[in-house]
Amino acid sequence: MQDFNPGTVAVVIPCYNEAATIATVVRDFRRALPEASIIAFDNNSTDDTARVAREAGADVIKVPLQGKGNVVRRMFADVEADVYVMVDGDATYDASVAPALIGKLVEERLDMVVGSRVSDEQAAYRLGHRFGNVMLTQCVASIFGRTFKDMLSGYRIFSRRYAKSFPAHASGFETETELTVHALGMRMPVAELPTRYISRPEGSESKLNTYRDGFRILMTIFKLVKSEKPFAFFTVGFAICALLSILLAIPVFETYVETGLVPRLPTALLSTALMLLGAILLICGIVLDTVTRGRIEVKRLAYLAIPASRKQEQSQ
Repeated sequence: MQDFNPGTVAVVIPCYNEAATIATVVRDFRRALPEASIIAFDNNSTDDTARVAREAGADVIKVPLQGKGNVVRRMFADVEADVYVMVDGDATYDASVAPALIGKLVEERLDMVVGSRVSDEQAAYRLGHRFGNVMLTQCVASIFGRTFKDMLSGYRIFSRRYAKSFPAHASGFETETELTVHALGMRMPVAELPTRYISRPEGSESKLNTYRDGFRILMTIFKLVKSEKPFAFFTVGFAICALLSILLAIPVFETYVETGLVPRLPTALLSTALMLLGAILLICGIVLDTVTRGRIEVKRLAYLAIPASRKQEQSQ
């Protein structure tokens, strides 16, 4: 390892039916980080993942609630460390760069470092997945500001403060989106380093469904916009309602000016209702924006209350 002292390091590995690869992951990270604790979180695997991981030298914790997001919640709650290395159990990520990722986190005092995937193998990183990743990453960047090139990478390094302040609402593969947005919303210091990404070995199958999980990630972004940026979210609804109301009101108003009558009463009522609905949405946005600012302040104070290392916590 490099000449730095990261404190205690925990390699946490979410895995579901990874018996073909988990031993390789454990051995590679044991070689790269000999002093680290290596913990495999078995998420109801129906094969021998837990046994193989244990025989390879990892501690095994079983997580009964299905879904990667549920595993991440347990990881950060159950494991005590100064630095957390999260990596998928499919043997597609390069363990040899872990010291460099940890070094960047520690030396620059960051809260998260993402290992962005770089691969020339078509089978490793399919074109559809690349395209979807780029689209989703750009979507998050346009809403939440500066982001990463590979928002959905499963290879990440976290500080203790990040791990213990992460709310973990997601239940499935959308957890990577939530991990990214939490850091951006809290304005945490983060970075990204390119890492080699290889295809799964023979006998190992991806659990990711391109369309189903892509839709779930989009819905997660939608929910995060509503909860983290409510003024912008509800203002869009106000603008749509107001525009439709005005478009419906124009012919009614023209007829009234010409004849002094309002023969299109249903249209006039619909126009009025839309404008009232828009006003309600705008008021909701203003109120929820105030609530969100207060919630962010509370989250920030909770983040700052967490010691950067376990030694600092024990000395308090």
